[in-house]
Amino acid sequence: MRQFIRYLLGLFILGWLLWSLPVFAVPLTPPIGDMTKQTAIEINVSLGSAANALKFIPNSLEFSPGKRYKLVLSNPSSQKHYFTAKDFADSIWSQKVDAGKVEVKGAIHELELKPGAQAEWVFVPIKPGTYPLRCVIPGHAEAGMTGTLIVRSNVGT
Repeated sequence: MRQFIRYLLGLFILGWLLWSLPVFAVPLTPPIGDMTKQTAIEINVSLGSAANALKFIPNSLEFSPGKRYKLVLSNPSSQKHYFTAKDFADSIWSQKVDAGKVEVKGAIHELELKPGAQAEWVFVPIKPGTYPLRCVIPGHAEAGMTGTLIVRSNVGT
């Protein structure tokens, strides 16, 4: 009988925790209606250069939470490159990525740009922090193809 009472008490506590969990959770999804009506702040980023330099240009970007951005990524080099920033991607709301005649929605963690390619990533930063950016092709990050993505509470302060 004691075990049965403990079992019921355990179920009650588990049920209460699961029921109350959404009250304490903080979603990373902003109210979509307001965000999609903002004009996106456009920022151009080059992955490499025509001379095949292994760097992001610029290699440091700053954003403010709650503002809508459009990163226009281009690869002018003769090699493919990656724009990889998983922790950053986990701290933003991605609206879409436009690449050619394809629009990608949902969680985005990295983009591969083939030589001459261009992609547009539209997103809203949610969580302040400093996040690493890198190209994951072997040797590229070691040669300098790294950067920093910063989400500040107030850019410019």
